[in-house]
Amino acid sequence: MDVDMLRNIVLVIAIAFAGGIAVGVQAPLSGAMGQRIGALESAFIIHLGGAIFAGILLLFGRNGQLGAWQTVPWYMLCAGALGIIVVGSMTFTIPRLGAALAVTLLVLAQMVVSLTLDHFGWLGVAVRPVDLLRLSGVVVLVFGAWLIAQ
Repeated sequence: MDVDMLRNIVLVIAIAFAGGIAVGVQAPLSGAMGQRIGALESAFIIHLGGAIFAGILLLFGRNGQLGAWQTVPWYMLCAGALGIIVVGSMTFTIPRLGAALAVTLLVLAQMVVSLTLDHFGWLGVAVRPVDLLRLSGVVVLVFGAWLIAQ
C-alpha cells in the first residue's frame, strides 16, 4: 500500500470519527434543548443553525454546485426531513433513556438499514451482500445495546 492510499484511508477514518463525535455531542445538546423548548422547536433551531453554518461554508468554498440542486432526484431532497426525524428522535429519547443508550439504538438501527442498503444496492450505494461475518457484527451490536441498557 502506497503512502497516498494510506493517507487517504486515515483521512476517511478521521472524518468518520469526527462525525461520530459530532453525533455524540449533538445528541445530548438537542435532548437538553428539547426539554427546555420542545422537540420540534429544537429540531428547527438545530437545522437553522446548520443551514447558516453550511451557508457560511458555501460562501468561502470553491467549486460549489448549489445551482444544480434541481437535477437531484426528488427523493434525495427528503434527506432534510429525515434529519428532522433524527434530531427529533434524539431529543425525545435522550431524556428518557440517557445519551449512551439512545445513541446506541440509533446506531443499531442505522446499521441494520445500512446493511440492507448495501445488500440491495439501493439509493446508489455499492452492492455488498450481507454475509455471516457482517450479520455477526449486527448481533454484536445488539448484544452491546443490551449491555448498555442494563
